[in-house]
Amino acid sequence: MHRRRRTALSFSVALLAAAPLLTACGSDAHPGAAAVVGGQRIEVSTLQGAVRDVRTAQEASPQSAELIKNTGRLSQIKLNGMIFDRILQRAADDADVTVSRKEIQAARQQAVAQSGGEKQFLALALQQGAVTPDQLDEAIRRDVLLTKVGAALGADSMTPQGQQKLVAGLAATSKKLSIDVNPRYGSWDNSKVQLGDAKTPWITQVTKEAPQEQPTDA
Repeated sequence: MHRRRRTALSFSVALLAAAPLLTACGSDAHPGAAAVVGGQRIEVSTLQGAVRDVRTAQEASPQSAELIKNTGRLSQIKLNGMIFDRILQRAADDADVTVSRKEIQAARQQAVAQSGGEKQFLALALQQGAVTPDQLDEAIRRDVLLTKVGAALGADSMTPQGQQKLVAGLAATSKKLSIDVNPRYGSWDNSKVQLGDAKTPWITQVTKEAPQEQPTDA
């Protein structure tokens, strides 16, 4: 039996909009890199491409002004997700956990049904998660993989105790990866598995409206 999802957009990337307000000062030990995770670079150009894709999709929406306003720190939101992806994948590798294409398709079908159709699902993904259609399958994969990693750790993410156990397991993996973030985007908190003091996105299911004064996305 598969546990019913709490929402049609329960995948972890959907609620990364609580990233902290960060300054652009400090030295850059890795020119051209937004972050280095386990010795592997996340290029600034890659991050900017993901941000640009979201902004393009938002601008085409009838709710464009509201969508853009609520994701003023989009670079931090997307980088947070990219770093988390690598931590989660390492945790999955350590636990010998994989996700099949069939599982991704099944999860997407369920989310579409719960949203009331494909059109509504795509709109919710953009609104709640700053996720474009091209980014959806990867976002859904993350959600399925997170659930399976939690199960491998014996952590039920539906309970506070399970959430704590899941965070602890991912935090241990995060520490092993020696994450170094470009100061332009902030600093990584291993204990919370996120940038700065952001809310834990895959657990809280709370999206905060970004403040008016934001760093400009390049």
